[in-house]
Amino acid sequence: MNRRERRAAGKRAKMDQGAPAAPTPAALYETGLQHLRAGWHLDAQIACQQALAIDPGHADSLHLMGLLSLRTQQYDHAVAWLSGAIRQNPRSDYLSTLGITLKQMGRLDDALSVFDKALQLKPDDAELWKHFGGVLAALDRPAEALLSFQRALQRDPRHWEAAYQSGVLLHQLERFDEALLQFDLCCALRPDYAATLQMRARVLRVLKRYEECLADNERAHALDPADPVVCNNMGDALLWLGRYDEGLRWFDRALALRPDFIEVLLNKAFALLQVHRFNDAFDTYRRVKLLDPNNATAAYAKAAWQLAHLGLLTGDFAAGWAEREARWMVPDFSPEYPKFPQPKWLGQESIDGKTILVHVDEGLGDTLQFARYLPLVAARGARVVVVAQDALCPLLSGVSGVSDCMPFSSRAYPAFDMHCPIMSLPLAFGATLATIPPANYLPPLPAERVALWNSRLGARDRMRIGLVWSGNAKQGNDRNRSMPFAQLLRLLDIDATFVSLQKDPRPDDRALLAGRTDIIDVTADLTDFVETAALVSCLDLVITVCTSVAHLAATLGRPTWVMLPYLPDWRWLLDRDDSPWYPTVRLFRQDDTRDYARVVESVRSELLAMMSSPRSGP
Repeated sequence: MNRRERRAAGKRAKMDQGAPAAPTPAALYETGLQHLRAGWHLDAQIACQQALAIDPGHADSLHLMGLLSLRTQQYDHAVAWLSGAIRQNPRSDYLSTLGITLKQMGRLDDALSVFDKALQLKPDDAELWKHFGGVLAALDRPAEALLSFQRALQRDPRHWEAAYQSGVLLHQLERFDEALLQFDLCCALRPDYAATLQMRARVLRVLKRYEECLADNERAHALDPADPVVCNNMGDALLWLGRYDEGLRWFDRALALRPDFIEVLLNKAFALLQVHRFNDAFDTYRRVKLLDPNNATAAYAKAAWQLAHLGLLTGDFAAGWAEREARWMVPDFSPEYPKFPQPKWLGQESIDGKTILVHVDEGLGDTLQFARYLPLVAARGARVVVVAQDALCPLLSGVSGVSDCMPFSSRAYPAFDMHCPIMSLPLAFGATLATIPPANYLPPLPAERVALWNSRLGARDRMRIGLVWSGNAKQGNDRNRSMPFAQLLRLLDIDATFVSLQKDPRPDDRALLAGRTDIIDVTADLTDFVETAALVSCLDLVITVCTSVAHLAATLGRPTWVMLPYLPDWRWLLDRDDSPWYPTVRLFRQDDTRDYARVVESVRSELLAMMSSPRSGP
C-alpha cells in the first residue's frame, strides 16, 4: 500500500467512525515508530512533526527525529534533535543514540563522555558497555576497550559482538590463547559465520596450529567462495603447511577475483620463491611496485626489499645492495634504529677527518658478517664509533680502526658527523662477488680464555665438533632454517667429542640434552661472544644451521659446515657448496624434499669419510 492509498484508507476510516478524538503526541509518536520499523521514513518524519507541532518538547518524538536524521547521515541535525530530547529527559537510550551519532561524526571524546553518562544511569546495560568499548577502541585505547567489552559479556554472556570485539583486541594485544577462547564463543553463538572463522583462523595461524587454521579457512570459503580475502587466507595457510603448489593455486583464484590485490601478489611471490621459480617471483614483485607509482606504500617497500634479496641470492649485488635500502620504508623494520638528525653516509661523501657512527640494524649474524667493513671505513680517514648488540661489544671493541664500541642498550651516543647502518656498508663500498673483503678482522682472543676452554674440553685425542641446530625462534624463517636436536642424534655415535654451542635450546631439546654423555653442554658459561669465540677456537669443526655461530666460527677461520633450507638466506647464494664470504665454510643444502634428515645423513657421510682419511681436513 503506497502513501496515497494509506491516506485514503485513513479518511474512509474517519468517515466510518465519525469524528475521532484529536491525536495525542504519544499516539503520533507511536505511529511514527511503526512507520520507522516498516521502513517508511518520510511517514515517520511527518508523524513526529505532527507530534512536535502539538508539543515541541515531546522527548520521544525529538529522539525519533534524531534517529531519522542519523539514518540519513544528517549528523548535525541528529545532534540537535537528540540534544533537545536529552534536555527534556536525559534517558540512557537517548544518550546512547547521541553517542553513536558523535562516534560516526568522529567526535570520539564527546561520544565517550556521552556513553559514560549513559552508563551512570544504566550500569548493567551490556549494549552500553559494548558501545563504550567501541569508542575506546577507536581512540586506540585497547586495554580499556577490552575491559568494556568484557563488562558487556559479564552482563550478557551471549553478547556476540562483545565477544567478537574482545577477540579482535586480544589478537591485537598478542594474547592469542585468550583471543581464541573469545572466537570459540562467537562460533558457538553464531555457527558458520565467515567473519568469526576468518579471525579464528588468524589466531590459529599465530599459534602454529596450521591444520586447524586451514580447516577454518575452508569453512569460510564454503560460506563465501567469491571472497578473494578468503582465497588468500587459504593460500597462506597452505604455505605454512609447506604445500606451496596448492597455495599458489589459491593465490591465483584470489587474483582472478581481484587482479591488483597487493597482499595476494606479495604472498604469491613468496610462494614462488619457495619453489625456486625465481623469474616468476621477480615479475610478481615488480608488478607490486608498478601498482604504486609514487613508491610510498609499505607494500612497495616490501616488494623492493624482496627484490633486493632475490638479486643478492642470484648474485646481482649491484642491484641488490641499492634496492635493499627500501627496508627503511618497511614500518616494522628495525624500529629501534634511532632517527638521527645527522646525515646518513652511503659512500658518496668524503669522511676524512669526520666521526662516523656505524650502528647495527639487524641480527647478530649480520653484524658479524659485515663488521669486516669497519677497518675499511677507518682507512678512509674517519674516526669510527660502533654501536653493537651488547653481547658483541666485547668482541668488536678491539677491531682495527674502531675507536669506540658502545652497547646498543646504552643509547648514549658521542658527537658524530654522519651515521651508517652496518648492513648498508656493502652498498657504501660497492661490494661485488669479486671485492668481498676477508673476514679476518677480529683481534687475537684472550689467551687465558682459550687455554681455559682447551683445558675444560680435555685431551685432544679425538676431533672436537661444535653443534648448533636452531636459531632465534622469532626469526621469520626459523621454522625452515632450524631443526630439533633429535635430528642430529645420528651424528653422536661417531668417534668424536661433540660440544653443544646451542644457546637457549627449545624445551624438547633441553629435555633431550639433559643427562647425555655423548655431547658436552657448557653453554651456560657462554656469557658473551668473546667467551663463545674462545670455545669455538678450540674446536676442529663447527656444524650449524644458519645462525650467528656460523658467522662467528667462519670469521675465526674455523672449518664450518652450514646446513641450509631449500630456500636459503640470500647471503649463501644458490647452487654452490662454498661461500665467497667465508673460505672455510662448506654448505649442505636441502633438496626439494625440504628434509633435514637427508642433510644430516650427508653431513654424517662426509664426517666418516673425512675421519677415515686422517690427512684430510674439514
